[in-house]
Amino acid sequence: MTSATDTFATPASVPSPASTGGPDTQLLRLAHGLAFEDLYRRDGLARLDAAFVAWLAEADVALHDRLVTARATPDGLATKEESELLVALAPHLEDFLADLFGIGPQVRALQARHDALAPLYTVKRLFVQRRAAKKYGAAAAAGFDGDALARALEEVLGGPLDELRFATFVAPIFETEAEHAEILDLAARYAAWALHTTEGQHRHKSGVLFKAPGKIDPMRLVPVETEVVEGVTMFKLSDDHRRFREGFALTDCGMDLTGALDQANYCIWCHNQGKDSCARGLKEKTGSFRRNDFGVPLAGCPLEEKISEMNLVKAGGHTLGALAIVTIDNPMCAATGHRICNDCMKSCIYQKQDPVDIPQVETRTLKDVLALPWGFEIYSLLTRWNPLNLRRPLPRPDTGRTVLVVGLGPAGFTLAHHLMNDGHGVVAVDGLKIEPLEPSVSGVDMTGGRVPFRPIRDLAELEENLGTRVMAGFGGVAEYGITVRWNKNYLKLIRLLLERRREFKMFGGIRFGGTLTLDDAFSLGFDHVALCTGAGKPTVVDMKNGLATGVRQASDFLMALQLTGAAKPDSIANLQIRLPVVVIGGGLTAIDTATEALAYYPLQVEKFLARYEALAAERSAAQVRALWSEAETIIADEFIDHARKIRAERDAAARENRPPDLWRLVNDWGGVTVAYRRRMV
Repeated sequence: MTSATDTFATPASVPSPASTGGPDTQLLRLAHGLAFEDLYRRDGLARLDAAFVAWLAEADVALHDRLVTARATPDGLATKEESELLVALAPHLEDFLADLFGIGPQVRALQARHDALAPLYTVKRLFVQRRAAKKYGAAAAAGFDGDALARALEEVLGGPLDELRFATFVAPIFETEAEHAEILDLAARYAAWALHTTEGQHRHKSGVLFKAPGKIDPMRLVPVETEVVEGVTMFKLSDDHRRFREGFALTDCGMDLTGALDQANYCIWCHNQGKDSCARGLKEKTGSFRRNDFGVPLAGCPLEEKISEMNLVKAGGHTLGALAIVTIDNPMCAATGHRICNDCMKSCIYQKQDPVDIPQVETRTLKDVLALPWGFEIYSLLTRWNPLNLRRPLPRPDTGRTVLVVGLGPAGFTLAHHLMNDGHGVVAVDGLKIEPLEPSVSGVDMTGGRVPFRPIRDLAELEENLGTRVMAGFGGVAEYGITVRWNKNYLKLIRLLLERRREFKMFGGIRFGGTLTLDDAFSLGFDHVALCTGAGKPTVVDMKNGLATGVRQASDFLMALQLTGAAKPDSIANLQIRLPVVVIGGGLTAIDTATEALAYYPLQVEKFLARYEALAAERSAAQVRALWSEAETIIADEFIDHARKIRAERDAAARENRPPDLWRLVNDWGGVTVAYRRRMV
């Protein structure tokens, strides 16, 4: 193994990003005399920053002067003053980035999409909730004929009734009720019907306009029902909340732009009053954090991300500006947001009603930027250079120090990023084998040497179907512990944020304390060792027959499912489960295990049947079965029977032009039950 100093040697002969000279690089023509390689060098970022400051001076001299003053003494700004400055700067930064990457038309088109949706949120708040809902309560709405009202509205609207058409029509006239009393009353009656009645709610279930925040019942945070199965009372979700899933593709794509903007506008942007508890926590008069009904401190976002400011800027249509605000405190936002964290929601100013779904807004903001041409490069750039970061707009000068980061999960890759931005070199190691990426994308070849890499124009170049994606090893628990409820393509983005940087080296298959010891690390010249090896080990229940066939640790099941490729149709793995499945525990790992078992079982038995039939055709069923023990024969016959029933259901579904009802079959065979020793609320 080389020394830490050797590891970070970057001689002049090392290829730079721009030295590729290929056609892909030529497609990216940066403005302001900058080249692609400048975005990955500190001196280039300094020139970029100077270009932005000059741009701002031409656009708004007063704002430019405020920025220069704030950078000189960032701690001299009050929190509210800093927020106001960042919100004012965000649209200018968006314009600058659009000009830099030559995507002005695309950015303006994205802004126009936001503007077109704006009537939804104005009409929802000021007309539907404040006027229609109060004028016509639930009792009155129950007597309305929703279909007749809809037909009358369609005549007025001159076309089919949908929420955006309704809002766009009502927005310019609802303040002039005297002039449009009859039409507004018609709109109010339909809005009340859609808001209050079961039929109306069902019709607009997927919309945002005709909805009001629900009251929070701490004892019923999950809308469950009860049923009695063989004398045992159990919880279950109603059919309205059940989502049918097949396979291991991404199960939740998150909110669309309409839904995310609904949440951004639902936020009251309370940073203006200094009460953005989502970011800073809910405080008691004593200064301590308030606790919820279950004794959990409401401390807000652990990163103190500027959430309210993000929501305000996103609601204003400036997506690049909103992402820049996010990356001040949360540059690794690809690893947070929807399906990952919700401490911010727990501390939302709305404590008696539904909170703002902040993670959805954050993730949608990132997705909207990534969908732009060169979107990944823009996100990547903002993690290294961010003029809204008043204290560290660009990486600090090289300190000459090198840190060994042990573990490449969320803690490890986040720490590695901040260490590099503080001017340090980083070598990161992980116990898992880390699969190499395409050198033209990562800038690292199979030997670990630096090679030229090209800019990524379209995110599709980096995306893979999660159902067939090969586990790459990078990301720790985010790779092998999280299910496909979260888009693991984001791990590749995070990896590229680090791996493309000259200050970073990464090695897989290294166990700290075995392959590499602490003494080894210091003898190699590392200045510091950072242990980022996870929060703790799985809970092992000390019970008789805990290692018997059919008994598994939930974490072991999930890791085996992810790392062995068992969930892939063409893989060969020995991960075997039988129904019924009982999962003991009530945490997130337990729920993930339950959902993955439901998805894995049909795949498992279908794979078994396909291979059994192939072998039987090649030899004979008798020869194949002769190799099985008595216990194996019982299991094999069970798998074959279930797989054939699944095949029959698929054939019937194809004939009837409907999705196959695999959940019913799995449930008939025993399904999956979660058993928890404590009360479930």
